[in-house]
This record gives sequence, structure tokens and C-alpha cells, in this order.
Amino acid sequence: MLSQSIEEQVRKSGIIAVTTIEDAKNAVPTAQALVRGGVTSIELTLRTPAALDAIRAIRAEVPEVLLGAGTILTPKQVDDAMEAGVAFGVAPGLNPKVIEYADKVGLPFAPGVMTPSDIECALDHGCKTMKLFPAESIGGMKTLSTMAAPYKHLGLGFIPLGGLNEGNMASYLSSPLIAAIGGSWLAKPDKIAAQDWDAIEAAARSAVSIATEAKS
Repeated sequence: MLSQSIEEQVRKSGIIAVTTIEDAKNAVPTAQALVRGGVTSIELTLRTPAALDAIRAIRAEVPEVLLGAGTILTPKQVDDAMEAGVAFGVAPGLNPKVIEYADKVGLPFAPGVMTPSDIECALDHGCKTMKLFPAESIGGMKTLSTMAAPYKHLGLGFIPLGGLNEGNMASYLSSPLIAAIGGSWLAKPDKIAAQDWDAIEAAARSAVSIATEAKS
């Protein structure tokens, strides 16, 4: 589950840049470009050998970022992420063992859901902030609005990821069901590899502008 303070920071940010770093030397410039564009929350996925070193580098050199680890699939990765210094963890799916372990060691955690049964399992484990994945593939806000209706009185917050972009992000952020959106298009792997920091900054700045209008 996410702590109240982390949840408040996530909601305030509105956008979480979801990044995959292949080379740790690109971690800090990527984070700095996102921050210059106004995006100060990052989920760095644990999909590459460089991920933990990238997290450590960002934690040390860009401390203003609210930094989380994504694609946490095992209890060991919970330990690894905490040791690297993340503020929260996220998973694409719902693994009760991982949720329970994260709670035990004190890592704020958001599991992935895509069905009412997933939501109820997450609730049973004390989670009220959940990642909706893959958001667009299952029908986007139309599906989420219907699926979440029976639980609306519980004050749930969702972080949709998968298929979001500048063209549809406003439709999510205008809903009170959304805690924040996950933006994997903000710092694409090819832009990071090319060290095109200006493009990453521009993408972040544009997304923040859209988010501000959508939530006004």
C-alpha cells in the first residue's frame, strides 16, 4: 500500500514518467530532463541490469525526484529497490507474496490490477492505490469507470499505464478515479539511448501542460 504522504505526492504530480534505463550513465541526464520539463515523479523499471545503479545515481544527484521502482516481481526485488533508495514500488500485476513482503519491510507499494477480482484482492491486502495495466488494451477509462463503480465509496486511486499518450491522457486525468497517469512515452528508450535530452524535456513539458488543463 502507498503511505498517505506518498499518495499525496503522486496525486500532486499527476504524471509518473515510466522509464527503462539500459546504461546507468544516462539515468541522471534523463531525470534532469524530465524535471526541467516539470515531471518530478519517476518509476524506473527493474527490467535491465543497469536499473539499480540508475536508481542509486538519480537518488544521489536528483534528490528532488519522487523515485519509485517498477516491475517488482519478487520479494528480493523489494529488498533491492529499498536498498537502492526508492520511495515506492510498483508491479504490473498482483502477487500477494510481494504485497505482503513490501508491507512487512515498509516499502509503499502499488500492485497492478485489471479486473474486479484484482481490485478486491488488493483491497484485502490494504492497497487503495493501484496500477491499472494494461489500461488502453482493456478499454481505458470506459472500462475503469464501470469496473470501479462498486468500489468508488472506498476512495480508490488508479495509476493507468499502457497505451497512454498525449492524445488520450486528458481523458484519464479529468476523472477523480485517477491518482496519476503512467507516461512511458515521455522518455522513450530510443531518446535515452540517443541522449536526446531536449526531446525528453519537451515531451515532459507538453504533458504537464495538458495535465494542468485537464485537472483545472
